[in-house]
Amino acid sequence: MPRIVKLGVSRPATGPLLPDPEPREVRYTLISTDDHLVEPPETFEGRMPRKFADRAPRVVETEEGHEVWLFEDTPYYQVGFMAVAGRPKQDYRMEPSRFEELRPGCYRIKDRVKDQDINGVWASLNFPSGVTGFGGTLFSEAKDQELGFECVRAWNDWLFEDWYGPFPERTIPLGLTFLSDPEKGAQEIRRNAARGFKSTTIPEQPHTVGLPSCFDEYWDPIVRACAETDTVLSLHVGSAGPSPSPEGAPRMELGATMFQAQAFTSCAQWLWSAYPARYPDLKITMSEGGIAWVGGLIDRLDNIMTRSGYGQNWPDPKNSPSDVLRRNFWFTMIDDPSTISTRHAIGVENIMAESDYPHGDGTWPDTQSVMAKLLKDVPDDEARMITHQNAARLYRHPLPEVCVP
Repeated sequence: MPRIVKLGVSRPATGPLLPDPEPREVRYTLISTDDHLVEPPETFEGRMPRKFADRAPRVVETEEGHEVWLFEDTPYYQVGFMAVAGRPKQDYRMEPSRFEELRPGCYRIKDRVKDQDINGVWASLNFPSGVTGFGGTLFSEAKDQELGFECVRAWNDWLFEDWYGPFPERTIPLGLTFLSDPEKGAQEIRRNAARGFKSTTIPEQPHTVGLPSCFDEYWDPIVRACAETDTVLSLHVGSAGPSPSPEGAPRMELGATMFQAQAFTSCAQWLWSAYPARYPDLKITMSEGGIAWVGGLIDRLDNIMTRSGYGQNWPDPKNSPSDVLRRNFWFTMIDDPSTISTRHAIGVENIMAESDYPHGDGTWPDTQSVMAKLLKDVPDDEARMITHQNAARLYRHPLPEVCVP
């Protein structure tokens, strides 16, 4: 059983979870390519080598009554805004959440599938949560590197056995890798790919969290492992931290506003890193950045290659940067009503849908109606690509026998 160590008294109670909403009308077969999970307290139980069993991450209760993860004597918490599905808006907050305050679909796969059914989502790809440092950074920063590596392996085992295993058609397995030793990280990517993982994640701008930048050959083993195993490299905006804010700025408001700018920056960096040019089979997704910025990036790339002369060091003489962008990158969107018209410039085959459950940006339980409004003027064949076909092809994931529309 998980060890929840109580260190203090309970804080004032919050309001109860809202009742289950009615299942929404299914207008599209939907694959959400960016959702999130909250690791349950038992994640690491029975999965660590014996010598590390007592040092595995565990849930403790603070004097204020918060439930947080403790790893190497340091607390890490799940920010309240990261799991608001099913909560009244007056209970949205930055302070840590308790498990009893979360909708069970955040951390129990049986309940998640129930919430997917309510929302009309066929399958879901989930990024990790607070205990991993979002992009796996926490374990790679461990004082004891062997312990950190075993935590990565244990997390992946939990994801495979407890999250993906019971409902393999409803979940797309995304794993962590070990960032502080790329050779070990590549080894873990290959181990996961051999048992069915389709994706891995690293911080989208690794240099901002103390790692070498994507322009460094440091990342060669991990990129090569992804390309050779058909493992999608999923780069989630914000996994390397929020956008820098000037002193006095409203950090949450400005940070949330800057997601598309962060996506633009991160995508441009990875494109010019030359990794996509060197590895034509490398597949990269830019998650939670939307698509509003992609057409502008393509315009700029074409300008510097044909007019300004600034692109002289591009390494691929046969394919332009914008060609490689369309070949190697995919983009996920929650709701981009003003820029869905740019889909042909981007490539309809490069756009995928997401619900972002259970985050504050998320559209649960109304993802179907949000998508219906967004795609109302989009032909059915293109809507099918965006809502499920592109994702099914990219992640090699099965579709139901009958798809809508």
